[in-house]
Amino acid sequence: MIDTSLHVRVARPSRDLAAAERFYVEGLGLDVLWRTTERVPGEHDLVMVGPPGGTWHFELTRDPGNPLEPTPTVDDLFVLYLGTAIDDALVARLLAAGGTRVPAHNPYWDTHGVTITDPDGYRLVLCSRSWG
Repeated sequence: MIDTSLHVRVARPSRDLAAAERFYVEGLGLDVLWRTTERVPGEHDLVMVGPPGGTWHFELTRDPGNPLEPTPTVDDLFVLYLGTAIDDALVARLLAAGGTRVPAHNPYWDTHGVTITDPDGYRLVLCSRSWG
């Protein structure tokens, strides 16, 4: 059995770390947990964002010497189960911070939430349902 309190890191390449950070910090309200942008040869620039004290975070990376192009699909989803109606002010902040509202590939997410792409095209779903 896997310990449910384990910390989870999701790593994704980014075209523009500043734009991705703006979306997740100013838009979604996450904190910057770590940043490395010293341009060390052979190492990636990265920014880690997540909820303070949380058990998960995103590691957004960019290798300036060999950048990867993000390749999200319509089914690469990061879903937040909010357990309440979607706050219009949160959606507005995400859009102002570089997000784009899109119809969901699976209509379930349009019925129960809002789908917004981040600046790299990855999809964030704000779901009004609760998990569990």
